[in-house]
Amino acid sequence: MRFLPFAAVGLLASLVSQAQDAPRHAKVSQSAAAECAAARQHSALRQPVHTVRHRQKMERYDLNYYKLDVSLTNTTLDIGGSVRLRARNVSGQALDSLAFELYSTFTIDSVVVDGRRSSGWRRSAGDVTARIPQPITPNALFYATVYYRGTAPSGGSAAIGNGLDNGSSPTYGTQVTWSLSEPFSAYEWFPCKQVLTDKIDSVEVWATTDRPNKVGSNGLLRNTVLLPNNKVRYEWKTKYPIDYYLISVACAPYIQYDTPTTLPDGRVVPVVHYIYNNQVLTDQKSLIDLTPAMINNFSSLVVAYPFANEKYGHSMGPIGGGMEHQTMTTQQNFSFTLTAHELFHQWFGDNVTCAQWQDIWLNESFATYGEYLTLGPLSSASDARDWMNGEHSYVMSQPGGSIRVPDADSTNVGRIFDSRLTYAKGATVIHMLRYLLNDDTKFFRALRTYQTTYAGRTAYTRDLVRIFEAEAGRSLTYFFQQWFYGQGFPSFSVRWNQVGSNFYLRSTETASMPTVTPFFDTDVDYLLRFASGQTLKVRRRQAQAVTDFGVQLPAGQTVSSVEVDPDQWILNGTGTIQRDNALVLATAAAQRTERIQVYPNPAHAVLTLSSLPAPSVQAEVTDAIGRVVLRQTLTGTTPQLNVASLRAGLYQLRLLTNGQAVQFARFVKE
Repeated sequence: MRFLPFAAVGLLASLVSQAQDAPRHAKVSQSAAAECAAARQHSALRQPVHTVRHRQKMERYDLNYYKLDVSLTNTTLDIGGSVRLRARNVSGQALDSLAFELYSTFTIDSVVVDGRRSSGWRRSAGDVTARIPQPITPNALFYATVYYRGTAPSGGSAAIGNGLDNGSSPTYGTQVTWSLSEPFSAYEWFPCKQVLTDKIDSVEVWATTDRPNKVGSNGLLRNTVLLPNNKVRYEWKTKYPIDYYLISVACAPYIQYDTPTTLPDGRVVPVVHYIYNNQVLTDQKSLIDLTPAMINNFSSLVVAYPFANEKYGHSMGPIGGGMEHQTMTTQQNFSFTLTAHELFHQWFGDNVTCAQWQDIWLNESFATYGEYLTLGPLSSASDARDWMNGEHSYVMSQPGGSIRVPDADSTNVGRIFDSRLTYAKGATVIHMLRYLLNDDTKFFRALRTYQTTYAGRTAYTRDLVRIFEAEAGRSLTYFFQQWFYGQGFPSFSVRWNQVGSNFYLRSTETASMPTVTPFFDTDVDYLLRFASGQTLKVRRRQAQAVTDFGVQLPAGQTVSSVEVDPDQWILNGTGTIQRDNALVLATAAAQRTERIQVYPNPAHAVLTLSSLPAPSVQAEVTDAIGRVVLRQTLTGTTPQLNVASLRAGLYQLRLLTNGQAVQFARFVKE
């Protein structure tokens, strides 16, 4: 989901200006994200209703199939009909009641389980528990149908708006009724089970409305049935697993515009746009027509569009942004980055869905990074750079905040969809993972592995971590501790000097939230600019707060300036960068320190050294923030360091003789 997108600049400026359908809060600036977050916090009047006990009762069955058969119009929030489900009793004992969720103002006419009408049900707010006439035996499949009717609430409970909302396009005047169930509002328009980890294997959405309305929904349109009294029924069906909040309806007198695309593997994918009228085509056709190229770009980078056997499409609605309903996004307009964001959600969020709201970054951060991945090939490198500049500036506009949603905030809509943390900071961390691997083949292979391993399922952050660790060939605990669980960002101040052909640099790191995350262990690129106009880029690890290194320069080159992180890989602030003639001796001493081979790396209990520089040396181990955590005297021809007491993480080993560091190594403790 993306509201108030940061629109592309440069070549896209004229297209974006055409695409703005007078959005409620949208601005073509990064600051709009903060306004969006405030709007969502304001609109989150109702929290998820199911209690822990009610969730436990819902988890006694596993959903296989939904069929929504509802009636609605584009002018009211009235909705009603039936929801039929097929499920399996997974409780290990007889199931004598059916627990589900439905907003309290809806009337339930009846509940039928395996052809028998329930004798009654209990309701507490949105929790409903209906008696099952004949208990369901363990592991047995059963069918249930809930007949209901009423008017959806309009108090503003979803991420923005309501579970079912109604409004008119400010620019085009079209009246629309649409759903937006994320995160806790599906029960505001149909009986459901709002549990992320129970994806439904297949879903049918039958929606009856007045002609000439069309209703957009998930999957393929299997049938359109003309009915008496100027009614029409649209029968949609998807056979891909889908989470409850991605089931959708959008109802308006749309016209249809198709832009099919052929994937790299040769499959043709229908791309169906339900738009307000022909004026939309006049205003936004050039942007709409980018959708096929975006699909193929993402398919080439990650895996083929995951719902290729059905479709992709859009249903327009004045929703203040977009919502990634599976196979048919609901979208206010077709601004470049908004379309890219919602489309990449089909991979990250729809095909693979976060298993808990604490890990919502698995959906939103990747979708946000999809904007960057699209700007480069389909717009320009300068637009992509400007986009990343905007994300960095927005994240660093405040010093703290973690990407992971704290457990205490897992029902707080405003915190879940915090645009600065969940969206922007998460996207910059994905970019840093790419930099950490230093190999795009590995990075995109990790994304492919994640998509293929968890396709049609849900995943946790730990699942993604394991995949990236396999590509990195080492533990990444330190990286996620500082960037995902931790808070803030580093800033680097640099002092440098040149003596002859020797270049010396000292980088001092400070953290924006030192009481939470005092140090960020990271590689850093430095760009040396020479008076000749030539440049040299060097990459060095910032393994402690103050890091020294030296470089042998090409003959005849004189350094005129130094730039930190010239290609925007790291979320960081820049302090002072200045020449310091007094730096030479301290750095020269550091350069005499040699690297020693250690194994196994990662280590578990014992770290073996290949040799010692003297018969007896002092071993000193420092952690990621430069604290000495272990000292030990080493002797012998096969010296070993006992590291069993160390916590998992990245460490630096220094060997000292007469108090002077003479050799060093870095190792990971598992």
